[in-house]
Amino acid sequence: MDMTAYSNADSLDNLPREVRVTQLQNLMETLAIADEIASKGYLITSSELADLMDINASAVTSRGDNWVWRNWIVSRVRREGNQILWQLERVDLVNAEGVDE
Repeated sequence: MDMTAYSNADSLDNLPREVRVTQLQNLMETLAIADEIASKGYLITSSELADLMDINASAVTSRGDNWVWRNWIVSRVRREGNQILWQLERVDLVNAEGVDE
């Protein structure tokens, strides 16, 4: 068992309720932003995607050309100058897993 993940989860449980609710509100805002980017077909840069995911930009590019993040398929679309552009596509998890067929 990864004790780091356990200790992080344990410490999150010990945060005051107001802090946990604020974190959930921030998460909902992040997911709403991702959903709007996907639904409008916007392309975003690696650094913008990293900001959205709250990871380092180099971690975005090291994941490859296509991968899943939460409810979205992330695809490398093209390069413009020195920028890599990414597209988010919403995944319907129920149908994707074959549960609702």
